[in-house]
Amino acid sequence: MTLRLLAFSLFALVCGLGLFVAATPATNSAAAGDAVYSADGRAADSAAIRAHIESIFQAFIDGDVDKIYSTHSADWRGFLDRSRVPIIGIDEYMRANGIEWPRPANAPKLTPYYPAGTGYSVSNFDVHFYSPDLAVASFVGDFERKTGDATVTLRRFRILDVYAKRQGDWIQVASHTVLDPLWRLEQMSKPAAVTPEMRRQILGAREAVWKAYFANDRAALERLIPAEVIAIDDGSAEWANRDAIFAGAKEFAESGGKLLRLEFPKTEMQVYGDTIILYTTYLYEIEAKGKRATKSGRGTEIFVRRGNDLVNVGWHLDSGA
Repeated sequence: MTLRLLAFSLFALVCGLGLFVAATPATNSAAAGDAVYSADGRAADSAAIRAHIESIFQAFIDGDVDKIYSTHSADWRGFLDRSRVPIIGIDEYMRANGIEWPRPANAPKLTPYYPAGTGYSVSNFDVHFYSPDLAVASFVGDFERKTGDATVTLRRFRILDVYAKRQGDWIQVASHTVLDPLWRLEQMSKPAAVTPEMRRQILGAREAVWKAYFANDRAALERLIPAEVIAIDDGSAEWANRDAIFAGAKEFAESGGKLLRLEFPKTEMQVYGDTIILYTTYLYEIEAKGKRATKSGRGTEIFVRRGNDLVNVGWHLDSGA
């Protein structure tokens, strides 16, 4: 999945119950004798809110920037799936969805978030009215597409939207959207498709670790190899930890050793969520104390994505004999 898809969300959820404090007292409404505005008798309003929500789904599928903008209030508040702080205002909302905003006059049409043929579905929909002009809608929203006779879910969100009626029409004023945790776990147990861009990044990170070791580049090693690393090296009876790995790199450098050649003739990879497993053959040539030596073998290497970086959490190398 691309970073854009990962960052994408439609609408987002309430930043807190504080949004309702101004509308309702802090005490139990029934005990205080406050009016309760349920969906009973509000069928037209419920239908209007649902239609508005579905129009936002379609706007993201179509890449319709104007529609996305117009369906959210100027004072919008909330969270998107990966936002770390509350998003404040429509301008921040647009940018949080990966949209250049304000849009330059000559900006090209927004590329749709999903491929042609993508649709959506809304399930478990519930709307509750807290006043004549304030409602909260909770539901599960899927982006999906047909593959043969099967329906494939591209993204599943748990969403809570806050709606206000302004100038006679309902508009989204706040929300919180998260990728459905159970769906996310399910996807992480399935192998991801590896794009050419992903493959280049993974292979680049792997090569950086090997080169940093032979160069005794301590700064790079500390960035690329985490504290919990476990390594099994060819010909060693001991399993190496981070200290042992760093000590080996230092010893090689202090002996005057140099890396002359490094190759990985064959590499296969599996990606599960943020975990990457590499199956590889390797060959390297070094020079130390005036002598050259070539070594080759097989290896299994494990990387984990942390933020925008890949770290090497473990490996097992053997001679391949």
